[in-house]
Amino acid sequence: MERFFNTAGPNQPALHYTLPPLERVDWAELSWLIDAQRYFVLHAPRQTGKTGLLLHLAQQLNEAGRYRALYVNIEAAQAARNDVGAAMGTVLGAFASAADVYWNDAALCAWTRDVATTGERGDALRRVLEHWARLSPVPLVLFVDEVDALVGDALVSLLRQIRAGYAQRPTAFPHSMVLCGVRDVRDYRIHRSDGEVITGGSAFNIKSESIRLGDFTQAQMAALLAQHTVTTGQTFDDGVLEELWEDTRGQPWLVNALAFEACFRLPALRDRSCPVTLEHLRQARERLILRCDTHLDQLADKLREPRVRSVIEPIIASESGSVDLPDDDIQYCRDLGLLAPGRPLSIANRIYREIIPRQLTWSTQETMAQETAWYVRANGRLDMVALLTAFQQFFREHSESWLDRYAYKEAGPQLLLQAFLQRVVNGGGRIAREYGLGMGRTDLFLQWPLTPQGFVGPLQRVVLELKVLHSTRQYTLEQGMAQITRYGDQCGADEAHLLLFDRNPHIPWEQKLYRSEHHHAGRAVMAWGM
Repeated sequence: MERFFNTAGPNQPALHYTLPPLERVDWAELSWLIDAQRYFVLHAPRQTGKTGLLLHLAQQLNEAGRYRALYVNIEAAQAARNDVGAAMGTVLGAFASAADVYWNDAALCAWTRDVATTGERGDALRRVLEHWARLSPVPLVLFVDEVDALVGDALVSLLRQIRAGYAQRPTAFPHSMVLCGVRDVRDYRIHRSDGEVITGGSAFNIKSESIRLGDFTQAQMAALLAQHTVTTGQTFDDGVLEELWEDTRGQPWLVNALAFEACFRLPALRDRSCPVTLEHLRQARERLILRCDTHLDQLADKLREPRVRSVIEPIIASESGSVDLPDDDIQYCRDLGLLAPGRPLSIANRIYREIIPRQLTWSTQETMAQETAWYVRANGRLDMVALLTAFQQFFREHSESWLDRYAYKEAGPQLLLQAFLQRVVNGGGRIAREYGLGMGRTDLFLQWPLTPQGFVGPLQRVVLELKVLHSTRQYTLEQGMAQITRYGDQCGADEAHLLLFDRNPHIPWEQKLYRSEHHHAGRAVMAWGM
């Protein structure tokens, strides 16, 4: 069977294009930690290759013969919630199954299952690990995956049982343990059934290191695409790798999903003599976003969490001043993979930047009574004056009731306009979005095909800049003129529209709503008051 880009479950090199797992981590550091009998954490956002790496590490250690290594996934214990007995029973069942599957040790599997079904389970995991370590002819190394699937009392019990046996290593407890999940254990805030909140660091203070599995580098992405070219003969045009990098910033699932969508789902590219072009990649991106696969759907679900909203909302609103955000919430969003490294805070990649506003306004967009045909002229161009005039009236009539529905109220005007535009442009155009903390504006770049050739033919290019008044109208207008002129030149735009939102409830609509034409540095700009 022809290999392909994997988007579901651990990679299998016989089936999937696969990067060598050890190229994505510092193997010298990992091997030293294991040799030094350390218990440590490996964490990364979902679908970044954690499980595949752990399976590879366990296999490599077993083949070397110095250690007896085992991979165990305990995610099934999540369903037990705060029921420690039920959770530990499931955890021990997972350990028993792993011993049977990876070691072919039926006797140890049966003994462990017997412990799981009899007696007091509150200390059962510690007793099982002690027994396993005593029986093992060489030091025992365990890779425990999905640790943070456990919650509350069950997670506290797991961590404390491991901590209780730690001093007995390596002869009567595992020589080394790696706990794996989305978050670093020190960042866990564990809510017990009695109302007490415990941090992971206090429940598991034996952890020596925390290692984050990184995203792909641009070179690693190139190596992955090269495997497809070697296997199929299909090439990638110049600029495709750079575009893929901007879209994904190396997020492994996004890289694989976008490449799979382009190379295996676009009908034109099933002919392997046809190279993958920039336009093919952009088509694949739009299809991926519209389909909202599980990975992107999970991302959308996280946006509802208050801790995520507190960080993402000021980014969408492009707030320009200093924003006081809880460090824990920022770290939580980083662990989820929502934020790019460094400062100022920004969304991790272009696809997430596109998906987030769409997901936050999906129901709004779907229920708006707007049709693309209303705003298309006889020559095929979008009538932006008619479109934005309609939005002005829509905003006047409905903004209060619509914005009340949003959890992200501070970014409400920006989200509502994007929903309105997306509703209209979904009939055949594209919108690119630029926003971020400290920008003080949201930039939109609208592309509209003018012929049946689509995006490979002539395009209408329009830039829109959204600003919320925090100073005088005149100052904001002058500032916006300079900004949108630069943005329009950068995009090669035919039209430029500057939208100024006045959120002062005491200003009457008659004063808020206006339209005026301006020129700045040789560019015509239409200003719109909202």
